[in-house]
Amino acid sequence: MDLIPALDGRPREGGSRPALLVAGQSMDLEELAGAAGAVAARIAGMPAAAVEASPTLETIVAVVGALMAGVPVVPVPSDAGPLEREHILSDSGATVIHADVLDRADFSADLAPDRIAMIVYTSGTTGLPKGVMLSAAAIAADLDLLAEAWDWTATDVLAHGLPLFHVHGLLLGVLGALRAGSPLVHTGKPTPAAYAEARATLYFGVPTVWSRIAAEPGAARALRGARLLVSGSAGLPVPVFDRMAELAGHGPIERYGMTETLITVSGRPADRRRPGWVGTTLPGVRTRLVGDDGGPVAEDGESVAELEVLTPTVMAGYLNRPDDTAAVTTSDGWTRTGDVACIAPDGWHRIVGRRSTDLIKSGGYRIGAGEVEAALLAHPAVEEAAVVGWPDADLGQVIVGYVVAHGVTGSELCDFVARTLSVHKRPRRVELVDALPRNAMGKVQKNRLLG
Repeated sequence: MDLIPALDGRPREGGSRPALLVAGQSMDLEELAGAAGAVAARIAGMPAAAVEASPTLETIVAVVGALMAGVPVVPVPSDAGPLEREHILSDSGATVIHADVLDRADFSADLAPDRIAMIVYTSGTTGLPKGVMLSAAAIAADLDLLAEAWDWTATDVLAHGLPLFHVHGLLLGVLGALRAGSPLVHTGKPTPAAYAEARATLYFGVPTVWSRIAAEPGAARALRGARLLVSGSAGLPVPVFDRMAELAGHGPIERYGMTETLITVSGRPADRRRPGWVGTTLPGVRTRLVGDDGGPVAEDGESVAELEVLTPTVMAGYLNRPDDTAAVTTSDGWTRTGDVACIAPDGWHRIVGRRSTDLIKSGGYRIGAGEVEAALLAHPAVEEAAVVGWPDADLGQVIVGYVVAHGVTGSELCDFVARTLSVHKRPRRVELVDALPRNAMGKVQKNRLLG
């Protein structure tokens, strides 16, 4: 299976832009095919290839070269510490490879669609990262489903500045563009100025990126010419959506997925935007809500429970961890996401957060942290908010908020939430902090808030 048919040598449709523009360096498809072919010829037969995933043309050439050779790609985070890096390399058995964009060679291979194309390591919030094995067929299927859902064609230009060691930045943001045949502008860093200068039709970002762009009216207005803005990797705060809609003329659509399943739910360009909701399932994907007793939970737009997914884009398993693979797979073949969600009668999904940290059980109530965070963010003085459940001998857990805010006290914010949500959803206390702990994709690391 050819993941990137655009490298077959045929002219690309659309404008005159180079296929890749990464941090100011450009490369066309012919150059990419030749440079990646040289990598493929050099590493063919290797068990796995580790790529130091910095935002450079060399990273993309190395990744594409390994895919051409049928060698599983292991992206190594550019900011990985020594322990994480050593674990990824030893667990995968991968050899670090490098690419020279000036090398050229032709290469072809007859590749099976069920081969493992990538081993992407999870963030490791509950221990050492696990290697998620993704087949070429699963990746191709997901990219094609997203291209259809987003009307993504070779006439588009994609711009983003996301890291190239996660699903969002690498699979969607690089392989997705190459598979669709659309030029890619990788801005190096996802700054508002760089996004404004990209002149793209399609933009990818995480909530932190959109928040920073929304805070700079000139940059946000420069995106009015874009056809579609997409947000993912974490929930987009409603105030950020509203500000982007005001300045850019349209708010970002959201999509949902995880490394183990790839993207399974998304909004569509023609949809009426629903801030705080991530859309409906992609074709061929099914979802369901499951309660603590293993029984079904009503899809009424209010009830929250763990989300399970049945999808053709599911991983082949965790590398070297059959027990962990079995733990996230139900007896009837569905994947336990570990995420808490609600589903409306019309199929729209709202993701509350992780079951381990975002489903708070207090005094017999089940409370989604995301709902309380949205209420806090509705206060004009609040810039960021995270809500967790602290252990409590009486109630089981109590709601505690952490916010970045100015000109307001914690008790005033508690009272503000109590005026908009049920009393049992009111935080018992709100702590003012300078910043929330986040990982490279902008997700708040709530385990660090819990100590």
